Amino acid sequence: MSASETLDACGLLCPLPVLKLRKRLKSLNIGDEIALLADDPAAVVDVPHFCMESGHELVSTEDAGPVRTYLIRKTG
Repeated sequence: MSASETLDACGLLCPLPVLKLRKRLKSLNIGDEIALLADDPAAVVDVPHFCMESGHELVSTEDAGPVRTYLIRKTG
């Protein structure tokens, strides 16, 4: 994964991972990528839904034990 930023949301429960992601994305430039690390089971649904609703691109997801990494690209 090639992200310009990493956001560690491990230990946070819904809706905090997505809320923190939204806040961090505001400071990024269009085309920048951020890796979100989350262990909240609800993030499996919340992160893709957030990307679809906000127009950002969910590039990939990767499992590493209990932590899932979401790579998100900021779009217009």
